[in-house]
Amino acid sequence: MFSEVVVVGQIARDLVVEVPDAPPADASGPVKQRQVLLGGKGANQAVALSQLGVTVSLVGVVGQDAVGDALLARARADRIGTTHVVRRPDTETALVVDVVDDQGRRRYLEHVPDATLVTETDVAAAAGPISAAGSLIVQLQQPARAALPAARLAHTAGTRVVLDGAPEDGAFASDLLALADVVRADGREAELLTGQPVADVAGAARAAAELRRRGPSLVVLEVAGQGNLFAGPGEAWFVPHVETEVVDPTGAGDALVAALTAGLTRRRPLETAACLAVAAAAATTEHAGGRPRLSRPDLDRLRPRRLETVHA
Repeated sequence: MFSEVVVVGQIARDLVVEVPDAPPADASGPVKQRQVLLGGKGANQAVALSQLGVTVSLVGVVGQDAVGDALLARARADRIGTTHVVRRPDTETALVVDVVDDQGRRRYLEHVPDATLVTETDVAAAAGPISAAGSLIVQLQQPARAALPAARLAHTAGTRVVLDGAPEDGAFASDLLALADVVRADGREAELLTGQPVADVAGAARAAAELRRRGPSLVVLEVAGQGNLFAGPGEAWFVPHVETEVVDPTGAGDALVAALTAGLTRRRPLETAACLAVAAAAATTEHAGGRPRLSRPDLDRLRPRRLETVHA
């Protein structure tokens, strides 16, 4: 059975440690709470999509180890398709550590073995689900040599291509953008893609206009500390961050991309999808760790009340 959305991205064990004081470098010291979760950007987005009622499958890699067993069991419990998650022999499953203190200060550590990154062969094995999906999310933290054939498969089949981030190897950027329908990037990633700093809304609008000329019809750019610009074929809107008590910003971008994709896949108007995306991001900042907890009451409570029209 095929899914509405396929996500190509990282799967990791997410160790979330809450401490009373500033996070130590080694995550030692007094601990208030410790959680071990299904994490990584790919899994976070898949969880968010499932919580929003969208059928979703993951294309990613875990080790042939007990941690991989546990993460796949958790994914299936979250109603995420795992048929095309690769079990890599002699590989340690990726680990991310998120240490958060009472003041919202955090330390984020990663251990991502190269063997846990998606390959061209892994993408080719998932060609059927990718081609049949309504939307494909490709995280550009994965190698561009795997991201490009995934995007090409989807584009050829008429599947919506959603790119998350920017490739570290800029040589692939133009080809990826030409295949994309949607691109979402934070300020650093937008500068990698365009060579322009994104320090304010006007800068984001200029960067979005350049990116749209290179392929995607919708570009979503973060303006750090302020909000997100949604630049579509008709209009561009700036949506300020929703005021809420931020405990940990980890995973907010993942939730935003997932909720935006859910709205577009279900053919919601862009304004509706943008508001859902911003609400999902805000909801994810209200607790420690990147795993989303999206409920209808919280999404309604955090729904933005205004969208500001922006002229590039």
